Amino acid sequence: MKKLILLLAVFIGIVSCHDDLNQTPIDPDSFTEENVFVSAEEAKGALAKLYASLALTGQNGPAGQPDIADIDEGFSQFTRMLFNLNELTTDHAVVGWGDPGLPDLHGMYWSSNNDFTEAMYNRLAQEVSFCNSFISNASNLTDAVAETYIAEARFLRAFAYYNLIDLFGNVPLSTSISTDLPQQSSRAELFNFVEGELLEIKDQLLPSGSNEYGRVDQVAAWALLSKLYLNAEVWTGTPRYTDCVSYSSDVMNSTYMINMNDANGNGTAYDELFLADNDTNGAQNEFIFTANFDGLSSQTYGGTTFLVHAAIGGTMPPGDFGVNGGWGGIRTTKNLVNKFPVGSVDVNALNSTLSGTLSDWGLVGDATTNGWSGPDMEMYETSSNVFELYASLLGNQMKFRFNEDWGQNYGDNGADGTLEAGGDNIFIPADGAYHVVLDLNSLTYTITEVLPESDKRGMFYTDGQSLEIENIPPFNNGYAITKFKNVDSNGNQGVDTSGNFVDTDLALIRLAEIYLNYAEATLRGGGGDLNLATTKINELIARAYGSNNNSISSSDMTLDFILDERSRELYWEGQRRTDLVRYGYFTSGNYLWPFKANQPAGIGTDEYRNLFPIPQSSILVNPNLQQNEGYN
Repeated sequence: MKKLILLLAVFIGIVSCHDDLNQTPIDPDSFTEENVFVSAEEAKGALAKLYASLALTGQNGPAGQPDIADIDEGFSQFTRMLFNLNELTTDHAVVGWGDPGLPDLHGMYWSSNNDFTEAMYNRLAQEVSFCNSFISNASNLTDAVAETYIAEARFLRAFAYYNLIDLFGNVPLSTSISTDLPQQSSRAELFNFVEGELLEIKDQLLPSGSNEYGRVDQVAAWALLSKLYLNAEVWTGTPRYTDCVSYSSDVMNSTYMINMNDANGNGTAYDELFLADNDTNGAQNEFIFTANFDGLSSQTYGGTTFLVHAAIGGTMPPGDFGVNGGWGGIRTTKNLVNKFPVGSVDVNALNSTLSGTLSDWGLVGDATTNGWSGPDMEMYETSSNVFELYASLLGNQMKFRFNEDWGQNYGDNGADGTLEAGGDNIFIPADGAYHVVLDLNSLTYTITEVLPESDKRGMFYTDGQSLEIENIPPFNNGYAITKFKNVDSNGNQGVDTSGNFVDTDLALIRLAEIYLNYAEATLRGGGGDLNLATTKINELIARAYGSNNNSISSSDMTLDFILDERSRELYWEGQRRTDLVRYGYFTSGNYLWPFKANQPAGIGTDEYRNLFPIPQSSILVNPNLQQNEGYN
């Protein structure tokens, strides 16, 4: 990736380094602005900087020559801040670190001087300023491809404003570099700007799937419109669910597809989305917009390096995650864990798959339904003198019996798997579902426990971890999350052999989210096809379980079900707070989680906290800005 030719990117009012109104990135190795935009080929390097600003923090790896002064680079990286503001403030995460301002986020008592909300504000403002500079300078290029580059820059600017609207509400709207102090725009005005930009550029971006990996195409514009319209009622007071359905449909009909390639053979294709080779293992086909990371060429202490390292602690072996150690910080609450139901085995459904007919051979004993007195649990003859049955058995004793006649029964002397007429009782080790096979040709049998199918999206580490959180600082309070790893589909570590930095890319928008948007907007009256929505959600559920045995029907499709499904599918991907605000659950007492509003059992808090404050430092330098309601 070429270095951006660092332009004088001053975004007055919305951008401020703690003690400086103007945000001026510094790169001693920069070319002149004149050289950068001499051709579209050279300008592509500057375009790369716009993408990189959502992943990196400066000009010199993980730290050094920062884009924003006076902010810790690792703490202030965009996707790390997205996690802090949209996940750490919710039921999805807690953190044990005591850095000033960080405990405030989960405790929901942040102020307008919070370093982390200020860092996010400045990061997004920086992205807007970089995009404004690029758009202005690239507009002078005559190369045909420059129009595509400008459309991409406008998308990235719209994405930054989407997040500013979501997190901060009323912020200044700036589309050019200026030394004038900007006026504050309303949320509705900003919404209209983002909508207008996306509608205008959607046909200027490259067609679906035709851009290089890591760059956006027209589907990204449709997807961001889907997200924008889903939140329109909260942000503007006017529902736009029909538009959400429309653009979600466009995305679902594009070349993008849900990853169903179980590259590591563990029974689900979900975890491939969060491995070090997710740019090549099939997951890339689901990714509409990503923040890209490489352990050697794009190092940061934010991004997926943060998501992997910070989630490791206690007895967790860092080597299993492709890194050299854990930071012992973030884990989750029981609310997320409990969204993954404990599975059960439907033995009747399994028996219906057996290709045979009921026979007179059966199971009898205290381990069976009717005890030693019978009637026996009849088995299916699936081939000549071979009998099978899926059965719920108790941890007790049983034998095989013919036609409920003790004159013909088999047991096992010595518990060696071979049968003897009238032999000893066979012991079942514990209550559970079992697959029992009786082979009279060889006088042998097998009894294999059938484990319930589970939603494999629930990736929790429990050894030494408690489900309940009595105190937040100790890492062993709360289950750990194993979702993100720096190993590829073959189990190999990422390219940084030191184990410091991570290769795993992070999807900022992926197709599964758009499925969920379509379903929710349909349920909210957007006019979509409920049967289609159900089919799409069942795709996600089938991937989660590795089978089609857990499909839902359209009658199961409620708004709360979709919210829980969003939690199961998208946790730790920077979505949760936005979802809870849209459902009215973020600040209210209608939905509680451990230490919500800084109380062990959780309580509701003031509604104004649905928005974060405008940083006080920005207000001090721009008298045109008014603080969000509730904050000083």
